[in-house]
Amino acid sequence: MSKILLLEDDANLNDTVTEFLEDQGYDVVSVYDGDEAQEKLYESRYDLLLLDINVPGIDGLKLLKESREGGVVAPAIFITSMDTVDDLEKGFNSGCDDYIRKPFALKELHIRIETLLKRDFFHNSKELMQIAEGISYDIKSNELLINGEDISLGNKESRLLKLFLKHEGEVIAHERIYENLWDYDEEPSDTALRTYIKNLRKIIGKERIVSIKKQGYKFSTQK
Repeated sequence: MSKILLLEDDANLNDTVTEFLEDQGYDVVSVYDGDEAQEKLYESRYDLLLLDINVPGIDGLKLLKESREGGVVAPAIFITSMDTVDDLEKGFNSGCDDYIRKPFALKELHIRIETLLKRDFFHNSKELMQIAEGISYDIKSNELLINGEDISLGNKESRLLKLFLKHEGEVIAHERIYENLWDYDEEPSDTALRTYIKNLRKIIGKERIVSIKKQGYKFSTQK
């Protein structure tokens, strides 16, 4: 289940968007002012940010800019009534990934969210993500490198590694892994998942992927 932070000071719109997204299966944390949103960003990690710009406290633009400087890489969509080209430029310069103008259709918002969540990596200044000594992942070419040599991964193993890298240190539930590895017309398999986990462990080390009983898996790189 993807976790979304929603910042919207209009109570009716906040409630409407929250209820809609929860019905779509998202975990939504909703706040009404920028200061509270900033606190939530310090307390937890999110898969996506939905931010109004003109809100009480710190405004959405400043909030996102400071969050990016602080290492927050989650994709962000601004939801706002501001509609000039200058506003658009300010939004993207602050680190947003998309922009939706009020009033908007909830279905359009859902499409934009799904599109962003399917991408691989966001706002990461590093081209190579270090996994262990001599093992790295090139986020631009989507290649796993061992001592500089490209290691071929199967489609499911590649998807699984990307998911782990995006959520290092988090316990990722089995259901969430199923959602990311299997397409809508495929039947998820726990036996197959264990095989993919086993294959990855052989390449990057067994200790990097820890099974958390009845919860899921946790991935960590060598520090």
